[in-house]
Amino acid sequence: MQHATINGQNIVGLEQPVAQFTRRGDNMSTNQELSNDLNLSFTGSVARWSARHKWIVLIATIAVLGASFMLAGQMNVTGEGGVETTDTRRASALIEKATGAEPRAEEFILVEAAEGSVEEALFESVVGDIVAKVRAIEAVESAVSYLDGAEALRTSDGRLALIQVTTSLGQTDDLEPAEPVLDVVEDANEHSGLRVTTIGNMSVERLFGEMAEETFQKGEMIGIITALVIMLAVFGAVVAAAIPLLLAIAAVLTAVGIISAVSMIWELNEFTVIVTTMVGLAVGIDYTLLIVQRFREERDRGYERFDAIGIAGATASRTVLFSGVAVAIALAGMLIMPDILFKSFGVGAIVVVVTAVAAALTLLPALLGLLGDRVNWLTIPILGRRRSPESGGGMWGAITSVVAAHPAVSAVITAVILIGLTAPVLMLELGSGGVSMLPDDTDERHAFNVVIDRFSDGIITADIVVLAPDVNTAAIQGGLETLSASLESDDFFGSSETMTSPKGDLVDVRVSIAGDISSDESIAGITRLRDDYIPAAFDGVDAEVLVGGGTAEVMDTVAIVWTYVPLIMAAVLAASFLLLFIAFRSIVVPLKAVVMNLLSVGAAYGMVVLVFQKGVGSSLFGFQEVPVIESWIPLFLFAILFGLSMDYHVFLLSRIKERYEETGDNSGSMVYGLHSTASIITGAALIMVAVFGGFALGPLSMFQQMGFGLAVAVILDATIIRMVLVPASMELLGDKNWYFPAWLEWLPKISIEGKRGEEPEAQPNGQPEAQAAFGD
Repeated sequence: MQHATINGQNIVGLEQPVAQFTRRGDNMSTNQELSNDLNLSFTGSVARWSARHKWIVLIATIAVLGASFMLAGQMNVTGEGGVETTDTRRASALIEKATGAEPRAEEFILVEAAEGSVEEALFESVVGDIVAKVRAIEAVESAVSYLDGAEALRTSDGRLALIQVTTSLGQTDDLEPAEPVLDVVEDANEHSGLRVTTIGNMSVERLFGEMAEETFQKGEMIGIITALVIMLAVFGAVVAAAIPLLLAIAAVLTAVGIISAVSMIWELNEFTVIVTTMVGLAVGIDYTLLIVQRFREERDRGYERFDAIGIAGATASRTVLFSGVAVAIALAGMLIMPDILFKSFGVGAIVVVVTAVAAALTLLPALLGLLGDRVNWLTIPILGRRRSPESGGGMWGAITSVVAAHPAVSAVITAVILIGLTAPVLMLELGSGGVSMLPDDTDERHAFNVVIDRFSDGIITADIVVLAPDVNTAAIQGGLETLSASLESDDFFGSSETMTSPKGDLVDVRVSIAGDISSDESIAGITRLRDDYIPAAFDGVDAEVLVGGGTAEVMDTVAIVWTYVPLIMAAVLAASFLLLFIAFRSIVVPLKAVVMNLLSVGAAYGMVVLVFQKGVGSSLFGFQEVPVIESWIPLFLFAILFGLSMDYHVFLLSRIKERYEETGDNSGSMVYGLHSTASIITGAALIMVAVFGGFALGPLSMFQQMGFGLAVAVILDATIIRMVLVPASMELLGDKNWYFPAWLEWLPKISIEGKRGEEPEAQPNGQPEAQAAFGD
């Protein structure tokens, strides 16, 4: 029920918004004076200052974007990941120190004749021509084929031949000088009459780069276009829909500039920009969406432009600031991991959340101050109709009514569904996809599969590093002989070569293995090596033995992930609980939020395992089925999803809490909160699904896993949890939701949503009365 005063008479029960009875002129001097009397909170004051000094804010923003653009070209990135303190990293560092160089970048060129008889003259001519051209490349150190007497480089049926190319470049060097090797392969494949493909450091690096760029472009295009369509549906006006998108892009560009500056001091992973862009588009649009909607809502209530901006700043902007802190806390968990990959993603995501919050608190009010009601320009018929938060009905009203009538049944059914979706987590296998992560239809994947299947030596190697003051002693040499015999008796291991350091304090046995780095066969082989062969060979010998190589590094990384993830999750959960506990002054509300967020994250984990690891529905979505889930995915999903899920809970619970403090009616406050946030949270969720889904549609399996997991969790959180579980639990617990021990009243009071104050009442002269103070 609404009240308004018209010509001195109090009118009660008006169905129309109060705004109909107030004049909302943007330049009314009376309203200007009223605005100066408002006692806004910090975020409200920042918003109103930004709106009144819009040109200063806009010029400063342009300057920041210009600086960010210049810094973006200076980013220092690496393809490296992993933990420096593992045995594998120690082994690699010791080998590099002993030899004075890191392992050389290699390429394995596969020449194939068609089924049937082989034209020997043609086959020999093509192989010889490729070898000659490759040897002429300056960065190539050697190129060996069966023509050089290496009979193992051609299959017994004569159809397949392998050319092993070794460059003078280290595997982590800039490999561009050796890329002409790939040009030779492409030319031979097109014109020789034989199929010529390759797999190795250069080809994989180039392919990963191309697929990463495709993922980035597709994710941006799909995410931005779909987000714009959804925002048009939410706002019903073109200008209002464009603002969140522009601010999100500005936040991403600024963040890229900042992380570029960080990378000059601290090298970051090459995929950091993709993660930063994805997270930035999602949260940047979300935060702006909430504030723009609140501004329009307050204008509809009858508040003058700058007052409406100040109120939106004192309420919605406070929620955004609090949500940003909650997201940053969750993301900070990744910084604890001693792995450059996690740290890079954590830095990128945290920085873009900070820039998104900063843009929402300053740049957005400046734009709203500049546009005023022009934010509603280009209104779309039908879509442009807006309902007040107090209005009920619609899909949300119907669902809320059903859930409120049967809260216990609704809660149990929802919990069973979410727990059922979580169950596949029990089958989770972590690792690194390696070459098997590449799409099946790529030449590189084809070459890898053929080499592994048809040649005795694979292209993946393992290093066995023996450390001792003198590795030439009889005991150590005897151990090496025993180890060599064990390797020769195991079909999984191929040929080996031994290198002794000039000082005689290290010996490296490099042995080829017949599998990808994370295949079951490779894991089992390295496990036998570590647990059986090495202990048996060096029992009682005074020497330290380390196992290095790609598979060993994956195993060590997974072990560290399993060690750190529970600790990081516990720390994030505890910090999030305390933050919500203080903010909402309730024990039950933050406890429920933590449990519900864990349910959505667990369900997302289960779906990722089911689709990618078990292949259920993978072909339907066009995803790559892989034997393992990327080792960084669980912690990354947890950090991002927990932060974003907390966003929704903060948005919803802050409106419920605001209403509850006004009315003391738990059920009514729950209904009001759901209605007032329905379109925003639904729109925000759909936008996030679009952004994450866009990145999931790229060709790289690891980003498919990431995007799909994020999209699924957001869908579950915005539908099953918010539509059913939240209202059901609120209804079941009633006023107990807001239980707060009296002995904790000394804790500081932090109002997330702030206070909007009284409705502006129309006066005889058509001006709204002064609003109540806006305090903390």
